[in-house]
Amino acid sequence: QEKIDMSTYPVETIRNFSIIAHVDHGKSTLADRLLEITGTIAKTNHNKQVLDKLQVERERGITVKAQSATLFYNHEGVNYLLNLIDTPGHVDFNYEVSRSLSACQGVILVVDANEGIQAQTVANFYLAFEAQLAIIPVINKIDLKNADPERVEKQIEKLFDIPTEECIRISAKQGTNVEKVLQKVIEKIPPPQCNTADPLKALVFDSTFDQYRGVIANVALFGGEVQKGHKIVSAHTKKRYEVNEVGILTPNEQPAHKLYAGQVGYLIAGMKEVTEAQIGDTLFLYKQPVEPLPGFKSVKPMVFAGVYPVNQTEYNHLKSALERLTLNDSSVTVHRESSLALGAGWRLGFLGLLHMEVFNQRLEQEYNMSVILTAPTVPYKATLSSAKLIKEYGEEKITIISPAQFPDKLSVSEYLEPVVLGTIVTPPGYIGKIIALCKDRRAVQKDMLYIDEHRVMLKYLFPLNEIVVDFYDALKSLSSGYASFDYEDAGYQAADLIKIDVLLNGNPVEELATIVHNDKAYATGKFLCERLKDAIPRQLFEIAIQAAVGKKIIARETLKAYRKNVVAKCYGGDISRRMKLLKRQAEGKKLMRKIGNVEVPRDAFISVLKRPADK
Repeated sequence: QEKIDMSTYPVETIRNFSIIAHVDHGKSTLADRLLEITGTIAKTNHNKQVLDKLQVERERGITVKAQSATLFYNHEGVNYLLNLIDTPGHVDFNYEVSRSLSACQGVILVVDANEGIQAQTVANFYLAFEAQLAIIPVINKIDLKNADPERVEKQIEKLFDIPTEECIRISAKQGTNVEKVLQKVIEKIPPPQCNTADPLKALVFDSTFDQYRGVIANVALFGGEVQKGHKIVSAHTKKRYEVNEVGILTPNEQPAHKLYAGQVGYLIAGMKEVTEAQIGDTLFLYKQPVEPLPGFKSVKPMVFAGVYPVNQTEYNHLKSALERLTLNDSSVTVHRESSLALGAGWRLGFLGLLHMEVFNQRLEQEYNMSVILTAPTVPYKATLSSAKLIKEYGEEKITIISPAQFPDKLSVSEYLEPVVLGTIVTPPGYIGKIIALCKDRRAVQKDMLYIDEHRVMLKYLFPLNEIVVDFYDALKSLSSGYASFDYEDAGYQAADLIKIDVLLNGNPVEELATIVHNDKAYATGKFLCERLKDAIPRQLFEIAIQAAVGKKIIARETLKAYRKNVVAKCYGGDISRRMKLLKRQAEGKKLMRKIGNVEVPRDAFISVLKRPADK
């Protein structure tokens, strides 16, 4: 491929910006139109979600990975270099948005003219506002017959304090007014503050793994220049590399002679190990060390789930697939784990339920790995009271990510559960139902604000384990799909937590233990027993399935034994003969139950562990 000369674009002609919005407000469609107008891609009817390269993104119609593209645009006789980053809109991929903003000086905030401001619009606005970026409000989908741009402009003015005359009305699908957005980007977004004469300072904000070329790092240059043959050092690992190739993404890789300060591109430097390209790392020239960039705050997983290979012989394949996928998705945390029932596996931490589903789908599609994914749990904490335990753990507060680690009540002064601050934006007609739903999930109302006569914003403090499984689905069905939901971490609060053990004929089954709030103990225990009764095959002896909290049994189901009809040969005659036969059978069953071992098939474990304990 012919290499591009990037030296013709000095720092003052560079504009780095992101497109942010709520789910389905038209970010990727706007990105497609911008790519067409600048001539980056040919104008055809097939240009849909051009930047969404993953199969899972095309199937679900959502953006999962932030993707960057470089555009060349001539405005008033000057050639400009525009670096565009298309970001995801779902709350589970918030980390992608905050990372993308670190490489930008401004954002385009897209709002749907039909839907108006929704929960994630508010969250993304504050992310950009806190990063002190220039914000260009754009009202999209004005071609829809129910579009009401005037109402949306008033909402933007009321919530974000942005004057209505600054809003640009566009239709990304038809291309109406999109050229105006590019002109506004050049006028309003400042060029990056950096200098080519400074030593090299590059921030790795994303990375992917290529089987043949190793790690491909996406970098934003905050100073200096880089070219093939340069010796570079990673501030994180202190390892030295030689640069093999640099270039820009248009949106496909386009090699360049050099990358200069203020530009965004990719860099291949023979990093063979997946762990070497840490996202948030700073790269600098050998023997020219610089102060590392602040990087990104480490992400806090909100949901944990166990991942096990369907067959233990696939363990090593799954290990390498996880390593490569976590390089591309750095917000997943990985801990080794083993289970008597399911074998060796991992406990993965995700940012939410959709994140977990997408990760599982990517494992299947990109690496051909089918896995067993256990029900999601959340990380609890316990404040220890016993000096012996504090000495053993080395700290007073411990984090519990699986029920096996749950300490006894006698050695704990208090248990803590994670809470989140949830924002719900809904039409006023559904408020009653939504408040009842939130109350049922032990939520505490913090605020209620009428944005206008068609939109209300509710703020609630939720325990995370109450919303992690099915809250979003319940909210959507209650509000006919109109309500939107977003949440952010709000620390921990004291809670009355207990551990439910599952007993089979009096023997505890460690894998099926679960942690719940005391108020939900009975319902969860009953549910687990009923689920197990359906999953375990009948034996020649009776099986008692019990849910216990400590020594107290809170629920029980009995799985009846297979029985031979011993009284079939009796017809009429003395009743005592009949009773004698039945008594002898019962004694035999009793003995079998004592010595019989309840073998729970692996499939039964999977069916119980996979599906979450709904309320």
